[in-house]
Amino acid sequence: MADKQPPPASAPTAPSAVRGASLLIALQVASRAATFIANQLLLRFLTAQLLGVATQLEVYYLSVLFFARESLRVAIQRQGGREQPQEAAKSPKENASKKSASKNEDKTSSSSPSPASSQSAVNLAYVSILLGSLVALLLGWLYLASIHKTTDEDGNIHEDHEHGHPARSLAETTPFLVPSLYLYAFASAIELLSEPAFVVLQLRLQFGARAAAESVATVLRCATTLGAAVLATRLGDGRGTAGRGIVLGVLPFALGQLAYGVGLLAVYAWHGASLARRDGFSLFPRRLTGQYALQLFDRPTLHLASSMSVQSIVKHVLTQGDTFLVSVLSTTTTQGVYALANNYGGLAARLLFQPIEESSRSYFSRLLAEDDKAHNKETSKTAPTKRAARDLQTLLKLYLLFSLVVTAIGPAAAAPFLGLVTGPRWANSGAAATLAAYVWYIPLLAINGVAEAFVASVATEAQVYRQSVWMGGFSAVFAAAGYICLRVLDGGAVGLVAANGINMACRIVWCLVFIRRYFAARGISFFGDATSSLMPHPFAVLAAAVTSTAVRRFVPATLSTGPVAQITQLIKIAVLAVPFLLTV
Repeated sequence: MADKQPPPASAPTAPSAVRGASLLIALQVASRAATFIANQLLLRFLTAQLLGVATQLEVYYLSVLFFARESLRVAIQRQGGREQPQEAAKSPKENASKKSASKNEDKTSSSSPSPASSQSAVNLAYVSILLGSLVALLLGWLYLASIHKTTDEDGNIHEDHEHGHPARSLAETTPFLVPSLYLYAFASAIELLSEPAFVVLQLRLQFGARAAAESVATVLRCATTLGAAVLATRLGDGRGTAGRGIVLGVLPFALGQLAYGVGLLAVYAWHGASLARRDGFSLFPRRLTGQYALQLFDRPTLHLASSMSVQSIVKHVLTQGDTFLVSVLSTTTTQGVYALANNYGGLAARLLFQPIEESSRSYFSRLLAEDDKAHNKETSKTAPTKRAARDLQTLLKLYLLFSLVVTAIGPAAAAPFLGLVTGPRWANSGAAATLAAYVWYIPLLAINGVAEAFVASVATEAQVYRQSVWMGGFSAVFAAAGYICLRVLDGGAVGLVAANGINMACRIVWCLVFIRRYFAARGISFFGDATSSLMPHPFAVLAAAVTSTAVRRFVPATLSTGPVAQITQLIKIAVLAVPFLLTV
């Protein structure tokens, strides 16, 4: 009599994925709260120009990390949900014996990758370190060339000083800019050194180790940045203008980022070394036997990472395209104003959406790891596939409900909130209007994030390539929309938000078409069976419209001065929103 076939060991349970996402969300809330407090203290003596330059340096840092590790991280997560060459080569009897023995272990260890799988992931992580070094040098050289170009007072770029009005380079007007760039490059190298430990912890869904690492790193970054800034205010004016004592410019941000990288490396190395000793692999590169490329790398994982690298470049250009575009079409002061609105507007994305996206990507990758095999055998509507469809529908519905709440009360709350946390100087700079517009962009960020997480989890190499081609087309659409909104319509930062919205809508449409086709090929009508359940109830939509109208009617559109008036406005908005929240 045939025994009932057990589920794949790599398939995660929904509760474990939810716990992982909850832990990451709690981590993001705590770390962002600490960063938020630190930023509020910094903004009191930070100019818009310095904030704009700091944003450029952060984009440089994030670009190095993204190009070095993003495609490899996704490919390694996909690797964790299937057998490795050595494991697959074993006889059915040996595999059955191993599965039987694994039943006596705990649930976590039973789904842990083999030592060979872990070692292969570690070896691939060192490719990230090598790529990061090359990318840091290339992007650093390009940025150094750009900051030594001279600009006049209107922000127009010149290559020389043969003009009738003063022209100085950004490197000349920003204290410690070049040393700060070097520190950011060094910080990116330090953070990439933690990648071997990170990937094996991520394969095992060790969210606790990640929470500890990012918590320690965030505390170190905030303490270092604030400490350097406070020192600057005691010895000088700390604003980048001519004052007595030390003027650090953007150096506190660079020192803080370096401290962040050191904190990550220390905690990840500690946890990773303990795991390596226990499970029998090394955190340093080691040769492997069997069907591994160069006796180091898992071939399917390496091929997938190569295929996704082009997509990663295009995706990063689209993700950071607003910063690239605004740096070309506006001054550093305008960049600072946009950066402020973007930081607050994207708070929900960083606190809530990003952890859910990362957990969803791991969850769907492991849940659907055996789906292709089942699909090839013409088995439709497998249990993991139906569960994936149901869970994705639940996420999308929750995001749509969240979008109703945000768009109903967010635009009216933008101005008093910004005036309260940053002071009237920033609220009157145009950042309030930009933040109000950004509220309408948040739902697009949410839906696109979870949709792209699912695509990254299940797409084949050919599908990844097609997505890269489409995203290249979307980048052209974004550039055209940005030029029209910024130069033709002179929309400023608000126009930039509109251009981003157009780009994000294109990406969402592509992902939704992919999702519909993916489930249709497996006998599941994703939208046909669930469109009515996905959309918010008509009564909830009506309540959102009524709440938005009431807020605009009873809360003045003009910005009130003083913290008391601003707090009063926020309280009025909250009171008007309570009945709506109860109906949703």
